Amino acid sequence: MPTNATSEKQLIESLKTGLYIDGTWRDASDGGTFEVEDPATGEVLTTVASATPEDGMAALAAAAAAQKEWGATAPRERAEILRRAFEAVTARADEFALLMTLEMGKPLAEARGEVTYGAEFLRWFSEEAARISGRYATAPDGKARLLVHKRPVGPSLLITPWNFPLAMATRKIAPAIAAGCTSIIKPATLTPLTTMLFTSVLEEVGLPKGVLNVIPTTDAGGVTGPIIKDPRLRKLSFTGSTEVGRSLLRDSADQILRTSMELGGNAPFLVFEDADLDAAVEGAMLAKLRNMGEACTAANRFIVHESVAEQFSKRLAERMAALPVKRGTEEDSKVGPLIDEKSRKKVHDLVQDAIASGGKLRTGGEPQAGAGYFYAPTVISEVGRDARILSEEVFGPVAPVVTFSTEEEAVALANDTEYGLVAYAYTRDVARSLRLADTMESGMLGVNVGIVSNPAAPFGGVKQSGLGREGGFEGIEEFLETKYVGLADPFADLQSG
Repeated sequence: MPTNATSEKQLIESLKTGLYIDGTWRDASDGGTFEVEDPATGEVLTTVASATPEDGMAALAAAAAAQKEWGATAPRERAEILRRAFEAVTARADEFALLMTLEMGKPLAEARGEVTYGAEFLRWFSEEAARISGRYATAPDGKARLLVHKRPVGPSLLITPWNFPLAMATRKIAPAIAAGCTSIIKPATLTPLTTMLFTSVLEEVGLPKGVLNVIPTTDAGGVTGPIIKDPRLRKLSFTGSTEVGRSLLRDSADQILRTSMELGGNAPFLVFEDADLDAAVEGAMLAKLRNMGEACTAANRFIVHESVAEQFSKRLAERMAALPVKRGTEEDSKVGPLIDEKSRKKVHDLVQDAIASGGKLRTGGEPQAGAGYFYAPTVISEVGRDARILSEEVFGPVAPVVTFSTEEEAVALANDTEYGLVAYAYTRDVARSLRLADTMESGMLGVNVGIVSNPAAPFGGVKQSGLGREGGFEGIEEFLETKYVGLADPFADLQSG
C-alpha cells in the first residue's frame, strides 16, 4: 500500500469532517472546529466540526424520531446492512488502515489487523440480528402460558476511546443496529476521523437517516450531559477511564439508564515455573506491545516465578530492544508513537518511579528524541512492590517485572488491584489453569495466549473495570429489553365445557 505524502493528503482531503445528524453532514451550529494531529510528527492532519450542546440535542431528536420505524425493521434487513458494511470496510481495508495510522500512530501492520478485527463485529452482529429470540412455555402450575420476547432498548449514546478507532466504533454500533436501536456516537477528539469514514460507509450501504448520528466535540461533558439527562435516551455505552465511567454512571442514575461500561485495566501476566519460556516471551510481546501498550487489555504487571524471572526478563528485554521505533507508515515499524505528549510524560514518570523503587532498567527508559511522541520499549525487573507502575495503568511500551514463589502468592499479587478486566497466565499445568479460572478476579483470562479479544467472545471486566459485555452472544443483549407476556390458559374453555 503506498503511503507517500501525496496518498496521505488525498485520503485526508477525501474525508467528510462535519457532524452527521439525521442523515446530513453539517457544520457545528456555532461553526466551531478542532484540529486532529498526527502523533508521529505533531503536524495537523485536518480540522473537524466540534458539536455544541444544541447539536447534541439535535442528534438525540433525530435518533428518537427514527427509533419507532427502525425498531420495526425486519431483522434480515438490519442484518443485510451490516453485511454490506462488513464487505465495504474489508474492500477498503488499506484506506482504513492508513487513516488509523495517521491519526493514532499504530504501525500499518497493526492497523490492518484492527481493520480485520473491527470488520468482524459487523459480520458477527449481522448474523446475530436474525437470531434474536425468546421463548414460549407453560407455567409450572399449568394454568397459563409464558411468552418472553426481546425488544430494542431504544436510542443509545455511544462514547468511544481514541486507541482503537475502528474496532471500538464497530463493537458498539454493530450490535445497536442489529438490535434495532438508533444511536448517537461521540468519538474521541484525538482520533475521530476513522469513525467519520466508517459513517460514510454506513451511509453508502443504505443505513436510514437518523439511525446513526455522529457528534465529535471538544466539549464532551457539555454535549453529552444534556443527552444523558433526557428521558428519550435509553442506553449509554462507554469505553474509557474508570474515573470518567464513575461520573457517567452518576449522571445516568436519574434516568435509570441501561449502561455498559468498559473501563480501565491493570492486567497481570503470570509466568509459572513450568511455563514454556519461548511461548511466554512471545505472548508477553503480544500482550504488552499491541497498540504500543495503549490498550486496556495490555499486560501491565509481569508476575514471574523467581526461578525463571532472570531468564524471562533478559529474553524479553532483548526482544523489546530490537524493535524498530518509527512512524507507523513505514513498513518496518513495530512501535509507533504514543498518542500525545501528556501520555508520554505519564509513562516516563511511572518508569522513573519504578527505577526509584529499586527496579533494574534492562532496556529503554527514555522518550525518543525528535518529532512525535515516541517512547523506547522498556523492561524493568526487580520492581519494588510499592512502585506506582504496579497500581496505575501505564498505557505505554513498558514491562515491569516482579517475582513470586508460590501459586497462592502469584494469585494474591494479581488480584491486588481495583481493576479486573483481563489476566494472562503461562503454565503447562492443566489443573492450575482450571484453578486460575476460578481464583483470578478478572472478566477474561488468557491461558498460554497473549491476545484474548475476539468478536465471538464476550469482552468485559469485573470490579472497577466495568459493567456489561461487548461481543459474543452477550453483546447484542446489551441493546435489548426482555418483555414477558402472561397468556391465559388456551385450554380453559375446553376444560370448562
